[in-house]
Amino acid sequence: MKRLDDILLEPDLIFDGAELRSDCFLSVSAHQKCQLIPKSQSSPSAKITPLRGIVAPGFIDLQVNGGGGVLFNETPDLKGIKRILEAHRSLGTTAIMPTVITDRPEVLEQAVETAIAAKDEQGVLGLHIEGPHISPERRGTHALSYVRPFDPATLAHIKSLRDADVTVMITVAPEIVPAKTIAQMVEMGAIVSLGHSNATAEIAKNALEHGAQAFTHLHNAMPPMMNRAPGIVAAALNSDSYTGLIGDGYHVDDEMIKLTLNARPKADRVFIVSDAMPTLAGPPEFTLYGQKVALKDGRLLNSEGGLAGAHISMSQTVQRFVNALDIDPVPVLKMASTVPACLIERTELSEIEGLDAGQVIVLKENFSFNQLLTEFLTA
Repeated sequence: MKRLDDILLEPDLIFDGAELRSDCFLSVSAHQKCQLIPKSQSSPSAKITPLRGIVAPGFIDLQVNGGGGVLFNETPDLKGIKRILEAHRSLGTTAIMPTVITDRPEVLEQAVETAIAAKDEQGVLGLHIEGPHISPERRGTHALSYVRPFDPATLAHIKSLRDADVTVMITVAPEIVPAKTIAQMVEMGAIVSLGHSNATAEIAKNALEHGAQAFTHLHNAMPPMMNRAPGIVAAALNSDSYTGLIGDGYHVDDEMIKLTLNARPKADRVFIVSDAMPTLAGPPEFTLYGQKVALKDGRLLNSEGGLAGAHISMSQTVQRFVNALDIDPVPVLKMASTVPACLIERTELSEIEGLDAGQVIVLKENFSFNQLLTEFLTA
């Protein structure tokens, strides 16, 4: 590090987790801790360093399958998690929830052991178990051969994670997993998210009443809403629950994205996920279930021509929402940090006060990612 003392920065704007502000300086201590100093309270003799751009808490991604050439299902070990985290950090996401999708029981077991081993790694938020207890008809790219009814071993995995104080999010189809089992998982401390589901609105609402808190990549791997068959999507839109959303424009049409945001009865309940695969900051193809998945015109396509995860970062999604969809920057930034932090009860990660400089990012004026704050400080 070049400096051994505190530094006072004046960015163009600061997103503090709730609003964009221009009335504060950002103080970074010699120990790399961030603090907001109202300009009205600063010393007239203070040395101020200008910083072009917008400073914000690093983005938080609750659905990360891979990155940097690594697929978590294929490399469910500590080295794999660190490589995935490194790839996402290079694009502005400073905290991730590694996601293990439907696979062999031993893959899930190893992912659980790795999540426990990684619990003290800064930027690793826990484990998202997506499947295997999902609808065969709405499995998406998940392998049918590994989709299975609810297995009591899943409860044992959740217990192991929670006993180790590891956050666990689990995606299930509520027509496959009984409501009483959903309640049991919630009681154990799991965040139950509904997805990859053919459920009716009534079944989904019953799951919410039994403690389910979220919906996984809303609209994808779900039946579309119909006038007399509203289904799980309508149940989500009409609820106060949290809903994840893939914002690449391929998984969900931009008009549906706008409809989703406008339809929610309670603000700050939609969060962005990348659903990223190894191609993000990695090579243009990878292997999933022994089959090649390749990047083509921005889409990741499997051998059947179906979407197999996404190739977009959180920062790219933020930029799309602000510029292409003309959505106000404040709710967009909340979707990328504040809302997911609230869902997993880690609100300190979305409040710039108290964060390490390595957890803070600098965005350009157009809200594209520029650099980590640490990179600015050491330049």
